[in-house]
Amino acid sequence: MKLPQIDPERLEQEWQADQDVLANLARNGDRSGIPRAIDVSFRGSEDALERLTEKASSFGFVVLDREEPEDGQPFLFLEREQKSDEASIRALTKTCLQIEIMFGVEYDGWGCEAKTGLIH
Repeated sequence: MKLPQIDPERLEQEWQADQDVLANLARNGDRSGIPRAIDVSFRGSEDALERLTEKASSFGFVVLDREEPEDGQPFLFLEREQKSDEASIRALTKTCLQIEIMFGVEYDGWGCEAKTGLIH
């Protein structure tokens, strides 16, 4: 599968937001080298989200949930196991922006819990 080129400005915008999330994780004691479930969300038409659901595994994702707001387009939540270091998150964001182009959806960001390595 040929992946589309993404706008470098858009990637940089998303990277600025990613750095805020990474800084917040670090303040909470996150050890970015520990793999964990990272979720991403996309918003789009029913058809677009259905096509993405069918292909999610080819990008390493499993489908978590769908949310149908009363007003506006539905959300699709995907998840994959990976590290939260800068290189891994930058690669994740690039993949999500490529998905956005390929499926005609809107990437809405990522999230995860901080992993400290301590058992609670």
